[in-house]
Formats: sequence, structure tokens, C-alpha cells
Amino acid sequence: MGRKSFADVATELRRSIDEGEFQRFERLPPSRLLAEQLGVARNTLRDALYQLEKEGLLETRAGSGTYVTAVKQDVVPSAVEEATPLELIDARFALEPHICRLSVLHGRREDFEALEAFCKQMEAAQNDSTLFAEADTAFHRRLAASTRNNLLIWLISQINTIRSLDEWTRMRHLTLEEQIIQQYNAQHREILNALRSREPERAAVKMKEHLETARMSLMRAAEA
Repeated sequence: MGRKSFADVATELRRSIDEGEFQRFERLPPSRLLAEQLGVARNTLRDALYQLEKEGLLETRAGSGTYVTAVKQDVVPSAVEEATPLELIDARFALEPHICRLSVLHGRREDFEALEAFCKQMEAAQNDSTLFAEADTAFHRRLAASTRNNLLIWLISQINTIRSLDEWTRMRHLTLEEQIIQQYNAQHREILNALRSREPERAAVKMKEHLETARMSLMRAAEA
């Protein structure tokens, strides 16, 4: 059938959820029909649905089907739409180190297994900035979800909205070179190792180091 990868299909479905084409609590069409609509093989669709389920956007219920669990974004708030990539990093500095602490307290084995899967996806995408960015966003989204704090989950979803805007896309192409992706991958591993070993302060420190690397990379690109 089509040549789309599961990541391409996941992106299409994620956008459909964000734009309200699929509403919260709505059941998706049967997999055969949905695969035909998207022009992909059913195994590709299955992998895409599994990806979105790990991100907390979908839920599969045995004998019933796959349902949307995410809340759509009705309007991009002006503060988000007008934010610069550096403002994004500053906002993340304020939230994500403490998110790591809460993940240590409330994270479950399935959360850490999902984070491990995203690490592997990022490592496999060392030469593909687009796929890396998709897995990177999913890693940080799942990290927030592991806190079980709905307000923090919502705040991170708002921050992640910036990543789909034109300015962020432009900066991503400028900054996500192979060497920096390697560095990010090593840092994500250090964060995950600290979470798994239940060391909240070490996890927070590793997140700060990761965000500082991202900040410096963005500043260099802005000055170029």
C-alpha cells in the first residue's frame, strides 16, 4: 500500500486529534477502514496507534476498539503562538526539573518502559532530525504524564504546541545536527537512568543540563 512510515501516520493522527477531527472519548474507525483511509498497511497503522497510545493520546479497550483520550486544542493561545524557541526553553527550565522529581515519586514501570522505547527511537533517528524531534516531543510528553498531575500535563502540552510552529521548525533544522542529536540522546539516557534508580535530584540536575545544552544550541543558531 502506501509508503508512509508509522511515524508519518502517527503525525497525521496526532494532528487530527489536535484539530478536533477526532473528539475526546470518540472511538476510531475499525483498523481496516482507517488503514484504507490513510493509505497504509494495517501493521503500519497498528504501530502508529501503539505510538499514540504510549503518548497517552489513545486508549485501546479489549473487545471494544481504540478511543481518543486527549483533549483537542481549540485555539493556540497568543502567548504560545508568539513565543520564541528561547522562551520555550526558559519555560521548560521552570517546569521539567520538578517534573523529573514528581516522576520519581509517581512514575510506574510502564512509564519508564515507554520512555525507554522513545530513547531507542531517538537513537535510531540519529540521522533524521524530523523523526528525532517526534520521538523527543513524545519522550517529554510521557515524562509529564508520569507525574499524574493533570495541570502539569496540560502545561507541557501547551509548551509542546510551540514545536509545531514555523519558527521552531526553522530552528530545528538549524540546530539538530548529528553531533547535537548524539549529545541529546546521551542526556535523555542519563535522565531515564536517574528516574529508574529513583534519584529525584539527580534526575532534576540531568534535566537542567539537557535544557542548558538546548539553550546554548539555540543561541548559537540565532547568532549565526
